[in-house]
Amino acid sequence: MPLPPQLTPEQRADALKKAAEARKQRAEIKEKLKLGTVTLSELLEKAPNDELIGKMKVASVLESLPGIGKVRSKKIMDAVGITETRRLQGLGVKQKQNLLEEASKA
Repeated sequence: MPLPPQLTPEQRADALKKAAEARKQRAEIKEKLKLGTVTLSELLEKAPNDELIGKMKVASVLESLPGIGKVRSKKIMDAVGITETRRLQGLGVKQKQNLLEEASKA
C-alpha cells in the first residue's frame, strides 16, 4: 500500500480545515433534508454539478430523510440495485428515477 504524501505542517492544517468544513456542510445538507427544506430530487439534480453533494453516499442521504432509517434505507437501495458504497454523482438516470419512486413509498 502506498504511503500518504508527505505534507508540511501548514499543508496538513489546511487539509484538516478543508475536511472539517466539508463535513460541516454535509451535515447542514442532511439537516435540511430532515427538516424538509431540501428534497431528495433537488439533491439528485445538483449532484452532477456540485462536488460536495455529488460525493455524498446514497445511504447517508436516504437515512437523513424523515421516516427512513438504516434498515429502510438498505431495503430501498437493494430494491433499486444500488450498492452501499455508491455516491450521488455515480447514479444513472434510471437509478435516480427508481430511487425517487422507492423513497416516496417509504
